[in-house]
Amino acid sequence: MRLQLVRRLGRPADAASRTERILHRLLPLVYRWLGRGWAARACIEFLAFGVKQAYACIYGALLLALILATRFWYPDGAFLARYDFLFLAALVIQVWLLAARFETLDEAKVILIFHVVGTIMEVFKTAMGSWIYPEESFFRIQGVPLFSGFMYAAVGSYLARVSRIFDFAYSHYPPLWTTWLFALAIYVNFFTHHYTLDIRLGLFAALLLLYGRTWVHYSVYRYRHRMPLVIGFVLVALFIWLAENIGTFARAWHYPDQANGWTLVSVAKLNAWLLLMIISFVLVSLVNRPRKEP
Repeated sequence: MRLQLVRRLGRPADAASRTERILHRLLPLVYRWLGRGWAARACIEFLAFGVKQAYACIYGALLLALILATRFWYPDGAFLARYDFLFLAALVIQVWLLAARFETLDEAKVILIFHVVGTIMEVFKTAMGSWIYPEESFFRIQGVPLFSGFMYAAVGSYLARVSRIFDFAYSHYPPLWTTWLFALAIYVNFFTHHYTLDIRLGLFAALLLLYGRTWVHYSVYRYRHRMPLVIGFVLVALFIWLAENIGTFARAWHYPDQANGWTLVSVAKLNAWLLLMIISFVLVSLVNRPRKEP
């Protein structure tokens, strides 16, 4: 991965943000331990990257923590089913994110769209037996508990916030209308491949054709970095796959081959998460329009 480091003039971007205030508290400790040389600068960039990523992941992290905690500590025979508790807790988290201004109202609207898009796909996929929600609940549509849509919303929430926090801009970004058609083709194929030809290989070819030359430029703390956008897509899909392993370990849902006990989710699922994540990325671009790097 190639990084382009550009010295930032003046104060760091978003100096008044929550993440920047956290970093300003950490700076004296770093300087005390490492001085002010290259090691300190590298450590500060690394810390800044971690803090900002944690800030962007807060919705998904809280939801995943609740899924894992309720697997082991939710009381048997509780008046409120575990899935219903997760649904109501996810609603509370979403309201809190808006009230605390972690998300903008426009971002929440797009995230809601992805929530609906994900829930529709969940209903179809569970009907086809692709995966199973084994527990009972009141808040559900057919075999799908409504908390599941918030897992898709968490992906959209992350992508919306990470683009603001890191001040994303792009070079060689494809025309927007081509990305919208691409996202639509991905979504349709998730349904039609059960009945007709699976065009997934063609979709991956289209992914490289559309985004192969695209670089994402982002600010961490004092420097401007860049990386190929396709690599960014793969890294996000990898972390979603890891989260899925935690979710299936917590028995929030399971695949047919996990019915008799937990096993690692197939690495082949990475390609599905990569394509699904691109749908979320394109939806978020409706609000956070891709900006060209100067």
